[in-house]
Amino acid sequence: MTVTDPGPLTTPASVEAIWRLESTRLIAALVRMVRDVGLAEDLAQDALVAALAQWPVDGVPRNPGGWLMTTAKRRAIDHFRGADRRQRLHAALAQDLAHPPAPTEIADAVDHLEDDVLRLMFLCAHPALTADAQATLTLKFVGGLSTREIARAYLTSEATIAQRVVRAKRVLARVRAALAEPDRAERVARLTVVLGVVYLLFNEGYSATAGADWTRPALCEEAVRLGRMLTALVPGHAEAHGLLALMELQSSRLAARRGPHGRPVLLLNQDRTRWDTGHLSRGLAALDRAERLAAAGGGAAGNYTLQAAIAACHGRARTSADTDWVRIAVLYEDLARVTGSPVVEVNRAVALAMAYGPEAGLTLLDQLSDAPALRAYHLLPSVRGDLLSRLGRPAEARAEFERAAGLTANHAERELLLARAAEQGDLAPNSTSRDVTYAHDDE
Repeated sequence: MTVTDPGPLTTPASVEAIWRLESTRLIAALVRMVRDVGLAEDLAQDALVAALAQWPVDGVPRNPGGWLMTTAKRRAIDHFRGADRRQRLHAALAQDLAHPPAPTEIADAVDHLEDDVLRLMFLCAHPALTADAQATLTLKFVGGLSTREIARAYLTSEATIAQRVVRAKRVLARVRAALAEPDRAERVARLTVVLGVVYLLFNEGYSATAGADWTRPALCEEAVRLGRMLTALVPGHAEAHGLLALMELQSSRLAARRGPHGRPVLLLNQDRTRWDTGHLSRGLAALDRAERLAAAGGGAAGNYTLQAAIAACHGRARTSADTDWVRIAVLYEDLARVTGSPVVEVNRAVALAMAYGPEAGLTLLDQLSDAPALRAYHLLPSVRGDLLSRLGRPAEARAEFERAAGLTANHAERELLLARAAEQGDLAPNSTSRDVTYAHDDE
């Protein structure tokens, strides 16, 4: 196989970067061939080890994905050689190596790879797995995240994630999951799981639940990559486009969400000239596609599409004063009906306060105070604190900000909330501070 000249690009870091791009398709194709997700991962890892040994010496192949696939297939032949029950698979793999696809077969091969990736997504979302295992396998095999990266996203140890992966692979082997194609109803259910995993991954990057970092852009980038892949694999699925639209639109604000020394900068205080116009335009285009697909299907917009429509209201506003808060309040009302989530109602309270005054928002928040799902939700007292501050009730506002600070595990957010608590004596009624904390900015 033709290779480039060895040089500074043939480093372990460059191999790792290529692996991140190619591993999903590689493992997906191997699962189809060997019908065993554990074995497929082992074969792919063997190919990676070979690349780490050979590429720094010989140079990176012109087609690194093809090199990895060929190497993995050869490892598969070695694995199955001598096993009578695998002779037909051995012969098929050997024939494939001896006769690579002709140029006229390239389009079919691409389609096949896309089918393989979608099949891998469905496999990771198998109903025999727990929700945590589904998410972990999707992030590992489809997202290409390392055990360390997944552990950080879940705020747990690498050992815990490694054990979760081992148990999940055993479950899939026991139920012979790789041999069965899901029917239409199962495909819909499993795609919903995959979308949910990507959504959670993006949220963890957009607003880290714990640690010193306010945002983790690398996780957002990975989630957007997966979202783009999903829309290519299921182009007629409205909510796949809705999720991509949401992530693109939110990603447009990432750089503006951090000030000097990583200090949080919330939505109404952001320098909108720092918003990424590329993400913004792609997000608006994906939203248009999602809304047209939903309308063509005769249904209302779904969860992700409605959230994207809210983000689009912010994205279209040249200044915070131009924001259509009445429209956002209506969209949150629709979203609350779709999801039944009290967290969405907290966001609706923010929109009502911005559209009709803080009393309107506080009235809704008071109705949510006893919701079990919100007892440890730090943004409920945070939003209450802001509305009380605007109403000229600083002592109550201070108590709410302090309670919110005690509920968050994110260091940067805690510092922001404590600063809001400390400044309450300096604010006049109906004023707003330089940092306004809104739940919708942390979705």
